[in-house]
Amino acid sequence: MRKVCVVGSGAAGLITSKTLLDDGFDVEILSKDRSVGGVWSVERIYPGLYTNNVNGEYEFSAMPMRILSKERPGGTEMSEYMQEFARRFLQDKIHFNTAVIDIRRGDNGPRNWSVTVRNTTSGHTQQLHYDVVILCTGGCSEPRIPANFSITGAASNEFKGPVVHASHFTAQLADILSRVRPISDANPGHIVVVGGGKSAQDIAAYLGKEHRMVSVVFETADAVIAFPFTLPWFIRKSRFLPLLSPHIHLRTRFERFLHTTWLGSMLVHGAFMVLSWISLRFLGVPVSSPLGNVHSMFWGVRTNDEGGPRPYRFHPLVKSGEIKMIAPARAKGFGQDGNSIVLADGRTVKADAIILATGFSSSWKGLFDDETVRELGIDRYTMPHAQASETEWRSYKSLRNGPGAQAGGGEQEAISLYHGMVPVRNLTRRDFAINGAVYTANPAYTFEISSHWISSYLLSDPFLRIPSSPEEALTESEREAKWISVRYPGVSNWRNESFGARINFWNYPQLADDLLEDMHLPNMRTGGNWLTWLFIPLSTREFKDLGAERAQLRASYHKST
Repeated sequence: MRKVCVVGSGAAGLITSKTLLDDGFDVEILSKDRSVGGVWSVERIYPGLYTNNVNGEYEFSAMPMRILSKERPGGTEMSEYMQEFARRFLQDKIHFNTAVIDIRRGDNGPRNWSVTVRNTTSGHTQQLHYDVVILCTGGCSEPRIPANFSITGAASNEFKGPVVHASHFTAQLADILSRVRPISDANPGHIVVVGGGKSAQDIAAYLGKEHRMVSVVFETADAVIAFPFTLPWFIRKSRFLPLLSPHIHLRTRFERFLHTTWLGSMLVHGAFMVLSWISLRFLGVPVSSPLGNVHSMFWGVRTNDEGGPRPYRFHPLVKSGEIKMIAPARAKGFGQDGNSIVLADGRTVKADAIILATGFSSSWKGLFDDETVRELGIDRYTMPHAQASETEWRSYKSLRNGPGAQAGGGEQEAISLYHGMVPVRNLTRRDFAINGAVYTANPAYTFEISSHWISSYLLSDPFLRIPSSPEEALTESEREAKWISVRYPGVSNWRNESFGARINFWNYPQLADDLLEDMHLPNMRTGGNWLTWLFIPLSTREFKDLGAERAQLRASYHKST
């Protein structure tokens, strides 16, 4: 029985561990947190936090989610679901308060992976040994703190208030509220939130609801989907939106029509433009508002799904004046008076507390020494000679006239992960994989199908189609990197190694179909005929019997040989 170390107890870590346990592996989960869930762990939940996913999109096939909210699960519901999933399927498999501080490979014998861990409570360190390591640390665990807003910078500028990254907001919330007086006070305080994404908006909305004076500083806001009524499931949970997003290859006639014909391209871009316009109008965002300066819903991956009406959301609080916007603007650093920040244009903004919703860096940093990083090939590298992408996707009319230069010529950055899951240099060793490095709008759906692909890869299932050599895998991973540069121009400046090695934002069903094809299993599992298949809601329940299907296929291969 091969002993597997799963690093991380978020959604990817939980479903990967269950799939591997079902397939006969001996699994241990190492988590630096006090509870499961990753971004949905108890210690990171605050009132008013909601997912970007509608009901049913964040559940795993083995355990339906009990939803209390009308349209989408809140943070508490998500946390409780993750905890119940762990209790039901992963009892005694998780080591909490266990920070991984080093992972390296030893000799070629059994248990050749050495994992050094530190107990975050006692400080005690020890070495653990495994046959296989699976990284499920996600892309939202290591805060990205700009150098000009570092703790050192705060101290040197004698900044008097708290400076907190969004990921630590819950832990520091009581301190923030106690130190920043409410608006009703004779001397009210002022909180500045830096960033225009979902975390920035959620946190600002919560603080506004708590009657604190809040300003949000950002250059470009996230795109948003919002309607005065709940969208029909066939729009939000089916292949309707995914098929409007082009894939690295087009599997159906309908996709080819949408993305390789002039009329189809017009329909695609028109649909996204109308969706964005309707959403902003419903939220009451004037044309002149900085909130109208949003990332592209088609060309980017920064879209928040606000859903239907909900009290104390960000946009109505901005409209009522309870949240101030300072945009477009870029925060430059601390002011010299200890109670302000300075903007790039020289303006000064009063600040008694600063919340940095500035994103995350790679969660892999610090887990490996330089030799292991080079051996695995999990760092970012420069990929020359991108000319092939000029012609391969030339027929995609929906990708013409995008923002910035299209791929082709020049140098590009890439991460050499096959399917975003296996380092190409390690392909033939079958002792290391990653789940969670694919950026997607439906994490549960993507994580669950990926967990089955990874398990078949580790089991050397004869039916699994993978490249015959690391060189062939490298060619394919570079092709995927070129595709990302064509599909999402400029996104390489935003993503990091552990969050965006592969991007299937809207088109996660097409990714699932690719992985099912790799396993020689039926894809497009929602069923339906030539007309209805487009509108049938997707669900992870399509994968409920996938382990048994793989076992049957494995047995038939062994019987035939």
